[in-house]
Amino acid sequence: MASAARAATRFASHGPITSTLRSTTTRRACNNAFSRHTLQAPPPARRGYASGPPQTRKAPSVLGYSVAFGSILVVAGAAVWYVTTNEWEDGKVKEVKKGSSAAAAGESKTGGVFAPKKEDYQQVYNTIAKRLDEKEDYDDGSYGPVILRLAWHCSGTYDKETGTGGSNGATMRFAPEGDHGANAGLKAARDFLEPVKEQFPWITYSDLWTLAGVCAIQEMQGPIIPWRPGRQDRDVSMCTPDGRLPDGSKEHGHLRDIFGRMGFDDREIVALSGAHALGRCHTDRSGFEGPWSFSPTIMSNDYFRLLMEEKWNWHSSTKTLMMLPTDMALIKDGEFRKHVERYAKDDRVFFTEFKDVMVKLLELGVPFQSKAEDRISFTPLE
Repeated sequence: MASAARAATRFASHGPITSTLRSTTTRRACNNAFSRHTLQAPPPARRGYASGPPQTRKAPSVLGYSVAFGSILVVAGAAVWYVTTNEWEDGKVKEVKKGSSAAAAGESKTGGVFAPKKEDYQQVYNTIAKRLDEKEDYDDGSYGPVILRLAWHCSGTYDKETGTGGSNGATMRFAPEGDHGANAGLKAARDFLEPVKEQFPWITYSDLWTLAGVCAIQEMQGPIIPWRPGRQDRDVSMCTPDGRLPDGSKEHGHLRDIFGRMGFDDREIVALSGAHALGRCHTDRSGFEGPWSFSPTIMSNDYFRLLMEEKWNWHSSTKTLMMLPTDMALIKDGEFRKHVERYAKDDRVFFTEFKDVMVKLLELGVPFQSKAEDRISFTPLE
């Protein structure tokens, strides 16, 4: 299902830009997916010591010689494998070749700290993308939206005044932060990524969650989001206080308070809100139920088109879609509305500005050692 949707959307992207609202095929496919949902309101090793008298020496047996000789052959074979598998320079290992056990497990390439390269991160991306393609047992057939929400919520706790919060730390692993109301349901995303962490233990949770968010956007037909590593995991003492993430039941003043604390202006707030084209709300998490758009696993500017074209009272006139009070605030407030109108008219403008603001969001509060030009643009899975 996910592969077919991806192929169809890529084909459509070469033609005129039209709303998925007007696509009979998409509407029918989505209606089938939506039939499952109803809209509702709100022992440490011990060293051994000899304790008896010395034993009488016996002459080595033929078996003993055979075992010893066999051990020598095993060691020699391992040495030959190590020499021929890796690249050498001046008597030292220059590089552990791609696919070796050391690269997969994150062992040292030169006897020091493992230094992953772009291709290593691309492997992580590919693994996540394949899981997204294979695991279709979540919501509307994709874990993509909830993975993106994980990346956004672990980054959106940043406070520019105190320099605390942000994606550097992955402190949502711990109960104080993981149990915040705004993070309800994100255990599904964290559990989805755990096998990837096990396969690539060298990557931090902080880098993994944000990289996964980039992967989710791109695999759901969104723009290429440049990304760079460098985040470090922190302990429970660095958990952020509750209340730093948006409350969907509030209005425009709340949006400016929450996003302003992170350093975003009105245009950036509206651009980030465009991610609501993906996924759906759940009554047991937010008090609201239903998707924002007819294609909740494909990124587009339909969120903005629907805001402008439909009449809203938390749900649409057709009762099939919903918008949060914070969504409707974007068309009630004049400064927000002008950006909604721009994005509704041109999805290329939306994609460009969304890309820039996502890069900013995922990097808030991260003390990178790398430069902005070192960002990686991942190749989407074909």
